[in-house]
Amino acid sequence: MKVLLVGSGGREHALAWKLSQAPSLDELHSAPGNPGIASLGQCHPVHAEDGEGLLHLAGALDADLVVVGPEAPLVAGVADQLRHAGVAVFGPSAEAARIEGSKTFAKDVMRDAEVPTAESLSIARAPCVIKADGLAAGKGVFICRDHKQLDSALLAAGAFGDSIVIEELLEGEEISVFALCDGARALALPVAQDFKRAEEGDEGPNTGGMGSYSPVPGFGPPEVEELLDTIHRPVLAELAERGTPFVGVLFAGLMITPEGPRVLEFNCRFGDPETQSLLPRLEGDFLAALAAAAAGDLSDVDLTVADRAAVTVVLAGGEYPASNDVGSPIEGIAEAEEEGALVFHAGTARKEDRFVTNGGRILNVTGIGDSVGDARELAYSACERISFPKMRYRKDIAAMTHV
Repeated sequence: MKVLLVGSGGREHALAWKLSQAPSLDELHSAPGNPGIASLGQCHPVHAEDGEGLLHLAGALDADLVVVGPEAPLVAGVADQLRHAGVAVFGPSAEAARIEGSKTFAKDVMRDAEVPTAESLSIARAPCVIKADGLAAGKGVFICRDHKQLDSALLAAGAFGDSIVIEELLEGEEISVFALCDGARALALPVAQDFKRAEEGDEGPNTGGMGSYSPVPGFGPPEVEELLDTIHRPVLAELAERGTPFVGVLFAGLMITPEGPRVLEFNCRFGDPETQSLLPRLEGDFLAALAAAAAGDLSDVDLTVADRAAVTVVLAGGEYPASNDVGSPIEGIAEAEEEGALVFHAGTARKEDRFVTNGGRILNVTGIGDSVGDARELAYSACERISFPKMRYRKDIAAMTHV
């Protein structure tokens, strides 16, 4: 199969890495890709949200499948443009992608599907959670435990648009639960946990994610199936009933409260950086699974989960998430890989014969081991091999986990 992968971040590099291992892959292309993806396939200078450009490229390549990584092109309707022209796409339609594109729409779907979620509030009063209604690259959620935090949250959320959602503040353990979907069926993927705050101890502003790990204690296959029955499958059925079947990855961010799981948010794509910890644990033909979902039939797909663990640490620029780092030379990637870690490019560029920074989250370093502790040790050992000016990363990713 000829595959066109849309996107340019660490998640897309991880997807490219996994797709490149598939026995059914003939050619891997990416638009626009990044320097890490370029070592696995051919990158093309087409923007991820340029539906017309992607349609032309898919036709020129005679692509058998287009895999859309980021949420913005999905919400913008890129998958629809491709599908209308007869191109097979892994990724939901614009209508189905509203499950991420609009918090209000997601609440409406969950209410009709009778899926447990955080209660909506009519008045912003601490303690509560303020959310920007639309896309915010993982930075549009604000925890408000007092009046001062509430005032700054309302100001910050307003920067993403006029519409906000106010919810009750839930306490518990937060997990990311993913399912491959073909419009009707949901196939469980391993559960992961990510670390959203910029600083150690879950302090500082929200980010797109500073690290992740998988597996999460207490969430093996039986527990995950139960979560899919409670959450993903009712939402899939509701979207299908509305005439907008969901094809792609349905990603539920859940809070495990004393009263049971509650949905914090839905996303219409793979998580970043959860994907970097999830894909190394999957066995079987990943490409065949995505193609089957795109074709509308996951009934014969079997993706085995390996009995091993993965921990991913995000190496970020010194001013992230406030601003990006551009043009700083990066050292030590090859040395980190020689340690046995996977290094996924998230915000890098090539300048002559070297890698330089080109974003907020620069690299994702993933360690794999028999336990979370072993994987964590490898990831952090590899992180020490890499350097660029003002590089920073959290030292407490998966620190309290003993699996």
